[in-house]
Formats: sequence, C-alpha cells, structure tokens
Amino acid sequence: MRKKFRSLIPDHEAIHTNRWLRPFRNTLLHPRLWHLNRHSAAGGIAVGLFCGLIPGPFQMLSAAIACVLWRVNLPLALITTLYSNPLTIVPLYVVAYAIGAVLAGNGADGFVHPPDIGDMNFIEWTHALVPWAMDLGKPLVIGLVVLAGGLALAGYFSVRAAWRVMLIRNWRARAAKRGG
Repeated sequence: MRKKFRSLIPDHEAIHTNRWLRPFRNTLLHPRLWHLNRHSAAGGIAVGLFCGLIPGPFQMLSAAIACVLWRVNLPLALITTLYSNPLTIVPLYVVAYAIGAVLAGNGADGFVHPPDIGDMNFIEWTHALVPWAMDLGKPLVIGLVVLAGGLALAGYFSVRAAWRVMLIRNWRARAAKRGG
C-alpha cells in the first residue's frame, strides 16, 4: 500500500517545474512534506481530520498551511480533508452541535433541524445549509473544535498504532524467512 501511495504523489521535479507553484517552491519542496513515515503519516492524517471540519472552501488551504508549519505529510492531509463532503457535513455538524450543546450547558433542546431538501435542487439545499449552520452559534463552534480535536487525536494514534502493527508483522515475517 505504501508503494501504491508513493506512486500517486507528485515527485519533486513536477512541483519544481510547475509554474503555478513556483512562488512556493522552496516551501513545498521540503522533504518532510512528502516523506511517508510513521510521524509524517500520522501527522498528515491528524491535520486532515482537524481541518476537514473547517467550514467552507478553506479546508485544504488550512491543511496545507498546517502541514508546512508542522512538517507533516501534505498529500495525506489534503486527501483526508475530503471526509467532510456534501453527504457527510450535515451529520458531522449535528454531532458537533450535540457535543457543543452538552459542553456549553444548553442541552440538545435548542436544536433546529437542517433544511429539508424537499422541492429544492442540490445547489439550493447547500446554500440553505449556510444560514442553518450560522443560527446554531456557540454550541456549534465549541462542538466543531472539540470534534475536530477528537478526530485528529484518534486519527493520529490510530495511524501510529496501525503503523506499529504493520512494522512488527514485517519484522516477524523477515525473521521467519531468515530462520526457516
């Protein structure tokens, strides 16, 4: 799987020669942004999970900035932000609101259900989601931060644990080959 993922990542030459990325070439060519190891993969997933709950089109931009600041895997972070999409954003925001309402002491009594798609087309419905989300206010903001942080921590430690399990399995397989 690691080899397949590496084949999907653009190489340094592609970034170096891309005219749109030329102003950011020195920043984007830092090796830790593209290297795939336990730390960079776990950090990239955590950044992507956290930034995936940022409203609007700023998810990937904020993930890229965070990756540059913390020097974690950029492609993994950008791909991971895609978990929040038009199909998943409403359930994620409902969960975030519930968490925020509990933490803010409001309870879940003040919840307003999201707009029903009914006679609206998909574009109209997504535009109706913005004022709905804005009306939810403080519990939503608190819940989004807590949910994003929780997802980021869970993602980070899950990747670290999975990487360790894979590493131990590979060590044992190599030891078995040498011994038998």
